[in-house]
Amino acid sequence: MKAIISTFNAMLLCLAVRPSQSFSPSSSTKPASHHTWLLKAAPKEALSDIVIPNVFNFGGVTISSEDLAEEDPRVWVPQTDCLSFRPLCFCTSQGYYVNLLKFKGGGILGRHRHSSPVHAFTLKGGWGYLEHDWHADAGTYVFEPPGETHTLIVDEGCDEMVTLFHVTGSLLYVDEDTDGIIGFDDVFSKLEKAKKWYAECGLGEDYVQQFVR
Repeated sequence: MKAIISTFNAMLLCLAVRPSQSFSPSSSTKPASHHTWLLKAAPKEALSDIVIPNVFNFGGVTISSEDLAEEDPRVWVPQTDCLSFRPLCFCTSQGYYVNLLKFKGGGILGRHRHSSPVHAFTLKGGWGYLEHDWHADAGTYVFEPPGETHTLIVDEGCDEMVTLFHVTGSLLYVDEDTDGIIGFDDVFSKLEKAKKWYAECGLGEDYVQQFVR
């Protein structure tokens, strides 16, 4: 019995020591094949990462000529004459989307209600909600709790406003007089708008698939 316990303890010690020895920065020994799974970022069934370079040019940040060459204004999906969005992630499996919202020359996003939380980070310009007294300048983070109903107003005289929004669930457009629901947006409606625009502008409908998870 003692021999069995001793052997078992030796096996545990071996398992505990080998990974640290194999992955020591000072060691030139290649890791054993049965430990190589530790080097993988995710299992093969996991969804792939989304990595989009040069999403936004912060002032004073040097951008390589290669990244500049990859810029294409057609990635921005127009919603109105002054409003467009750039998709970053359409998570159809969890019901949220992440996009950059851009207003040119001011503007208003009509009164709407959120069924789920929203996160926003202002990159350029300034904006606020008619129903609140706070103001979001560049660098401002905003959390919007579920149940919020508000009207987005871009600063008067603002040449361009760009804000990153992470929106979960539905954005329900509300009639200002009756409070009735007159429209909605969610990950699927935004996805359809992007597919339609990319087909029209020449990028191709499938261009949007890189953002879908």
